[in-house]
Amino acid sequence: MRLSVFPRKITNLQICPAQQILIPLILSYIFTNFAPSFINYKTTTLKNIVVIGAGTMGNGIAHVFAMKGYSVNLVDISQDALDRAIATITKNLDRMVKKERITETDKSDTLGNISTYTDLKEAAAQADLIVEAATENVNLKLKIFAQMDEVAPANTILATNTSSISITKIAAVTQRPDKVIGMHFMNPVPVMKLVEVIRGYATSNAVTETVMDMSRQLGKVPVEVHDYPGFVANRILMPMINEAMITLHEGVAGVEEIDTVMKLGMAHPMGPLQLADFIGLDVCLSIMRVLHDGFGNPKYAPCPLLVNMVMAGKLGRKSGEGFYAYTAGSKDLVLADSFK
Repeated sequence: MRLSVFPRKITNLQICPAQQILIPLILSYIFTNFAPSFINYKTTTLKNIVVIGAGTMGNGIAHVFAMKGYSVNLVDISQDALDRAIATITKNLDRMVKKERITETDKSDTLGNISTYTDLKEAAAQADLIVEAATENVNLKLKIFAQMDEVAPANTILATNTSSISITKIAAVTQRPDKVIGMHFMNPVPVMKLVEVIRGYATSNAVTETVMDMSRQLGKVPVEVHDYPGFVANRILMPMINEAMITLHEGVAGVEEIDTVMKLGMAHPMGPLQLADFIGLDVCLSIMRVLHDGFGNPKYAPCPLLVNMVMAGKLGRKSGEGFYAYTAGSKDLVLADSFK
């Protein structure tokens, strides 16, 4: 390929065999890391989005892309999960219509922008961007990314919504590590403004800039961070939640007392134990294990109480009980029997 940006005289240089090997490698590195204009992703032309995982995060991500006019293919291995996701999105849109934030036409257009699939290969055939939002399990994510890399077009950007797992590790199972990036949305996705954009070791400037711009088009505020365990959000948040559990486990104070101190004393809108229930105690445990394994520091060891609660199936709001007990249709905050 002839590069017009280089002088024609370069073709007359006498170069040795070693230089003939090195020059293409150097140019490839420059193109990937310092010349994003040569790999010209334009967010205005990236219209086909695939979201993998129809759970809380996946349906929220599909919702926000669809509302902004993107064509969204939502993928899950379970048709029931897909049906529940569409029901959730519809319910959330209905709430927005009732509050006069959108019109009935906006709602109809948003739902019309979403298609559901159980076959990733079919869903990803024309994808510009794939956002993986499966369970926070490293082996599952590695498997999914290997599949994504196999079925997606060569220029497709592969993003993960992981909240703690190494982007570099995920990218290593693909043949396109320069196009793999973290796109960590916050829960609930339609409401929360932040998107943590995480560069892996090989993620290109072009891909990073594209994802930053696309996040802004979604009405979000993207923050670029580097690839270390927990990134920024969960490296700070999860140890705080874990310490609240240790405080409870050691008998310093009860559930309600700990949450009250943090709400009234630190102006947190939600106490750390209530927030853990909202996130999911299984997710909290997974993230603490990533931090503990990644840094090798005992300060990140998961609280034994957290481990026991997850083993007992007490996962918080999603299971109906964690530190608090939850009843469908009720917004009352009721202490779980185990902590009374």
